[in-house]
Amino acid sequence: MNRRSFIQTSATASAILAVNPLAFCSTSSPQQAGIGIQIYTLRDLLRDDFIGTLKKVADIGYQHVELFGYRDGQYFGTPVAALKTILDDLGLKSYSCHIPTGATEPSLKGTVTNDIERAANDARTLGQQFLICPYLTEPERQSIDQYKKLADTFNRAGEICRQYDIQFGYHNHDFEFFPLQNQRPFDILLNETDPKFVQFELDIYWINKAGFSHFDYFNKFPGRFPLWHVKDMENSPEQAFAEVGQGVIPWPDTFKAAKTAGMQYFFVEQDVCKRPPLESISMSYQYLKSIL
Repeated sequence: MNRRSFIQTSATASAILAVNPLAFCSTSSPQQAGIGIQIYTLRDLLRDDFIGTLKKVADIGYQHVELFGYRDGQYFGTPVAALKTILDDLGLKSYSCHIPTGATEPSLKGTVTNDIERAANDARTLGQQFLICPYLTEPERQSIDQYKKLADTFNRAGEICRQYDIQFGYHNHDFEFFPLQNQRPFDILLNETDPKFVQFELDIYWINKAGFSHFDYFNKFPGRFPLWHVKDMENSPEQAFAEVGQGVIPWPDTFKAAKTAGMQYFFVEQDVCKRPPLESISMSYQYLKSIL
């Protein structure tokens, strides 16, 4: 199952979520943040052995995990309170989570529902600081007007979640950079959301895949990118995903720009691995450890 299929099948599980504006008063260095991983990379292994796979992540050396798969107060069938104990036992933290918004799902009528309250409360139980909208389905992103409405919905979601000390964020792919009605949707989301309520998780692979520079966005919108997805791009015509350090993205220079971006946490992610996923994430970890 690919990312799009997974998110579409679970999109009605939650409305929109949020994270703590106070978190942006101080920015962690890459060394302070530690090396994290978005566990979507290991999705097939997690379905077979959720706890065992998390243990292997910890054994490699990862210090924190960005979760996905939240539904009805559980991750892969594990209630959040039990998961907190599991993570503690493994020495893992979780600062962030991906949860579909269902922002314009017909069943939600484009409104913020009580789902956001439950998700924010569960995030607080886990010690998380960020709840991230990971994807927009095609029906949600057909016009600039839809993006403007989404920005408003994100603002309202973020405002609601401030009471939980949770910060809402949005994670990009490449489609937000493609011109739509002579405008760039990603810029609409950045310009029409309030930084107090909405921040961004910049996927550095996808912005480069779209033909844009993450450095330009760091400089144009300083402090708006407290979370990063760190994934590399093959030097090949298909620009396939690669282990970090095995592709063309200049990671040492990227991490030097962490303060400008406002980066607090970053997560290795590789949507598709040509090697066994555990081997791939181990290679990425070892490379990052060598440069940070």
